[in-house]
Amino acid sequence: MSFVFNPMPIVGLPVKDTDALFPVRRVYCVGRNYAAHAREMGFDPDREPPFFFCKPNDPESIVPVPAGEAVTIPYPTQTSNYHYEIELVVAIGKDGKNISVEEAAKYVFGYAVGLDMTRRDLQMAHREKGRPWEVGKAFDYSAPVGLIHTLEQAGEITSGDIHLTVNGETKQRSDLTHLLWNVAETIANLSTLFELKAGDLIFTGTPEGVGAVVRGDQMHAEVAGLTGITVNVA
Repeated sequence: MSFVFNPMPIVGLPVKDTDALFPVRRVYCVGRNYAAHAREMGFDPDREPPFFFCKPNDPESIVPVPAGEAVTIPYPTQTSNYHYEIELVVAIGKDGKNISVEEAAKYVFGYAVGLDMTRRDLQMAHREKGRPWEVGKAFDYSAPVGLIHTLEQAGEITSGDIHLTVNGETKQRSDLTHLLWNVAETIANLSTLFELKAGDLIFTGTPEGVGAVVRGDQMHAEVAGLTGITVNVA
C-alpha cells in the first residue's frame, strides 16, 4: 500500500545522554494551572477540574531545542501581542487510561522545558466570542521544547524553580509546588479523557508574568534540574 503523498515526518526530541530521539505523538496542554496566572488572566483561581487543549505535533509546530544551542523562531502572522509561557513538559513513556494518581509516575518517560507561545490577541478575541481559540495556541513554531531528561535521570519532579528571562530580565518565576494540579494529578485526569500513549507530551501550565516579545528578543527558560532552552524571535 502506498500513500497519495508522503506522510508527515515524526518529530523527534533529543534525550539526554543518548542519540535516540523521543517520537512525539500528541501534544496536550493544561490551561490556567497556576493560581497567580489564572488571576492575571482575569479568572478565579479556585481549584476547579483542569481543562486541556492541544497543539499540533508536526515539524512546523514543535521546535526541538538542542542542549547548549539557541534556536530562532519567526514572529507569527496576524498578531501584535505575541506571548511567552514557560512550562514543565512531561513526556509519556507507555500507554494507559484511567490511571490513578498513585500509579501516574510509572507512565512518565521524562521531563523537559518548553514554551507555549501564544498569539494572545487572537486567543482573547476568539474567547470573548465563545469560539475555539486554537488560532491563538496551535500555530507554526508555537512549541519549542528542550532536551528530555528521563525519569531515571531527573527523578520524579514535584517541586523546583521555574523561571523565564527576556533579554536577561526575569519575567516569570515560580515553583512547581504552585501547580494547582501537580504532574501526577494531571496525568490521572487527562487519562480519563484520552488513552495516553507513549510519545505524548503534556505541557503542565505556566506561572504568572506572561507577556509579549518582539523581533530581536531572546528568551531563556529554565526548570530546576533540567536543561534550559534559549529561543530568539526573528
